Amino acid sequence: MNEYLVVLAFAALPALGNFAGGALAEFVPVSRLMLNLALYSAAGVVVAVVAVELMPRALEADPAWAIVLAFVLGGVFYVAVDWAIQRLNDRYGGEGGAGPWVIFFGVSVDLFSDGIMVGTGSTVAVGLGLLLALGQVPSDIPEGFATVANFRRRGVPRSRRLLLSAAFAAPIFLGATLGYWLMRDASELNKLLVLTFTAGVLSTLVVEELVPEAVEEVPESPLSSLAFIGGFALFALLSTYLEVE
Repeated sequence: MNEYLVVLAFAALPALGNFAGGALAEFVPVSRLMLNLALYSAAGVVVAVVAVELMPRALEADPAWAIVLAFVLGGVFYVAVDWAIQRLNDRYGGEGGAGPWVIFFGVSVDLFSDGIMVGTGSTVAVGLGLLLALGQVPSDIPEGFATVANFRRRGVPRSRRLLLSAAFAAPIFLGATLGYWLMRDASELNKLLVLTFTAGVLSTLVVEELVPEAVEEVPESPLSSLAFIGGFALFALLSTYLEVE
């Protein structure tokens, strides 16, 4: 039980990051360039999580083809969910429609995946769970900001916006709980398959969401690439100095 409470504490980090991003959208004026750089740095962190920590560890497992298949299935899953959300948004996202709830569902799917990754990673090594949780914070801050900003554009009252922003903690904690309890006694291969599946989800998230949103804010900026490299380097340093076994 003590280990489970540690997992919940880890999961609270990306939850707080998402809420902080929402609070920034409410109370702090943020320029489009700042949001662009935040999204690019988040993309760099996410790519580093996959490339530096998840995939090298997973590809040591046997059979390697199962690991690669899990990665592909994670990407397919994200594309399928994103397609379904877009169709719902096209159908119900008009004025006075269910648009905000479609947005809420879409972000919740992302955050649930974060929780699964943190919970499962913690069963592999406690330090890995912490590292993965820390790695999600920089990506969840701009996601929270963009989500609340979208709610504002759709005329959702501030009290409801803050409530929805706080409610995003639920899918993270749910994912972490399921990841921990379902995978705690699983084989090492099954744990790595779940982590690789989430790696596929995260990689597709970068291509389908983070980078397009960043380009939408500021089409071209010489600082964007530097922000991406900075985000990658930040996680690489965390991974190196935390020395997760």
